[in-house]
Amino acid sequence: MTGTDPGTSVHFRLRIDGIDLGDWNSCDGLGCEVEVEQHQEGGNNGFVWQLPSRVRYTNVTLTRPLIPDTAKVARMLSTLPQGVTRGTAQIAALRPDRALLVQWGLADVVLVRWTGPSFGPDLSQAATESIELAYNGFLEVG
Repeated sequence: MTGTDPGTSVHFRLRIDGIDLGDWNSCDGLGCEVEVEQHQEGGNNGFVWQLPSRVRYTNVTLTRPLIPDTAKVARMLSTLPQGVTRGTAQIAALRPDRALLVQWGLADVVLVRWTGPSFGPDLSQAATESIELAYNGFLEVG
């Protein structure tokens, strides 16, 4: 066994267009899928062509408790009425000692949803926020 940390207790750092939006506790939905069209060729009943067509990228959602970095997200949200623009993003998985485990670069990122906390007298859990991003591909991260 090599002693390599498998990346347990990971948290995530999010940057959009160079703006550091802080650390996030969870990251869900990062992925892509190649759509496949099936074509049945006449006269060959034992074979079906699997033809790759387009690549789809799933929306990614990051969630965390409210922290001072929430103000950075609020500033970004305040610019949305002036127009939505596509940008780039970096999601970095960090070990507990903040060492980089792995990083993904996302192309043509659009902030599609922000969800704030729910407050109520019967709620005793931490107030959380989440941000959802749509994107159109991965970038090489150097």
